[in-house]
Amino acid sequence: MATVINREHLKKLRAIEDARFLDAHKKSALEFERSKKVMHEGVPMSWMAKWPGDHAVFVKSAKGAHFEDIDGNTYIDFCLGDTGSMTGHSPDATVAAITAQAAKGITAMLPTEDASIVSAELAARFGLPLWQFTVTATDANRHVIRYCRMITGRSKIIVIDKCYHGSVDETFATLDAQGATIKRDGNIGAPVELAQTTRVVEFNNLAAMEAALAHGDVAAILMEPAMTNIGIVLPEDGYLVGVQDLAKKFGALLIIDETHTISVGFGGMTADLGLKPDFFTIGKAIAGGVPVGTFGMTHAVADAIKAKVQLEIIDTGGIGSTLAGNALSLAAMRATLGEVLTREAFAHMIALGDRWSDGVDAAITKYDLPWHCNRLGARGEYIFAPDAPRTGQEAADGGDFELEQYIHLRLLNDGILMTPFHNMALMSPATTAADVDAHSAIFDKICADLVAG
Repeated sequence: MATVINREHLKKLRAIEDARFLDAHKKSALEFERSKKVMHEGVPMSWMAKWPGDHAVFVKSAKGAHFEDIDGNTYIDFCLGDTGSMTGHSPDATVAAITAQAAKGITAMLPTEDASIVSAELAARFGLPLWQFTVTATDANRHVIRYCRMITGRSKIIVIDKCYHGSVDETFATLDAQGATIKRDGNIGAPVELAQTTRVVEFNNLAAMEAALAHGDVAAILMEPAMTNIGIVLPEDGYLVGVQDLAKKFGALLIIDETHTISVGFGGMTADLGLKPDFFTIGKAIAGGVPVGTFGMTHAVADAIKAKVQLEIIDTGGIGSTLAGNALSLAAMRATLGEVLTREAFAHMIALGDRWSDGVDAAITKYDLPWHCNRLGARGEYIFAPDAPRTGQEAADGGDFELEQYIHLRLLNDGILMTPFHNMALMSPATTAADVDAHSAIFDKICADLVAG
């Protein structure tokens, strides 16, 4: 019989870690008190309040796979800015490119030579021939949804249950117990009822996808090729090609968002699986931490856009922003894609992702815990359920917030940072086997302490 965690014992363990945290982060505590007077929740972005512990940890410096806080504590970073620093913090090539470009101009609303060089690199990696740039992946997704509605003349989009595609209004939808589309928990200030704009289907369910498309009013399907933001959920054999075929059958455009699934390798899952989306979106890691997003499109899509968009009013259609494609971000992308996120770097990162997951699997087996570790290239993630999830709902059901918060705080106190929204680790080119093995040793001790109650 699998081990059951004693909740009273867990509360005692958490109290120990709360005390350790306060003792080790006195300067951060003082900075937090100052910050609360001038920032909502005492942090510059509300999500930063979700970290475990009494307050946020304030960073002093970060380089490679490590960072130091203002109390002098050092950490192995497996969060890496929730993918934004998948390159490792401040990679030398990117820093050099940013430094050089900043001295020559940051933004001018005109292209630099880097624009076509970066676009050619993106086309070679992901297979779509034509590219546009944004400031975030959220912007990229917003823009392509607008284009899809314009091209098709249809109003609705399809998203996957429990998905995440940035702060795009149409994607904050989920399924209720009866299978109807409703707004997701925590959706703040939704402009309209989500059923007006969106249909939600479960991942790995082609029948549900076909039924949602059969209404004939769907402009686009927006999806990750593997789910990552509710937990790693891998596609079953044939599923993604099946979605692609259904999109064509019903006249909808397929948008693949690889902002997180780029962890599988040099060309993401799109290249690995030979997918042929109409649009492709990505952001975060491709500029080494500089805010950026981009989207690729087919020639057919580009022709359809050009036929409908008049040059005289091209700037009033809700596409683009004045900082999109700025010189600094393009210089950062050129260096990051060309010199940091190389094929060799991915081979190193993926091997370490497997090593990290092997360490987690070993502890799960050793202590007979009913947990499961999923893998996605340079990512690994464990859920508190015995089997790999097939859908977003199954992944959500494998969550345990109380247990997750304890484990994250314990790891933080022992010098390891994990993504606060998941039990997820990401490897960078700067991550080492010693970094991974340190996590394995601490995770083993955490599991031992949990089952000792």
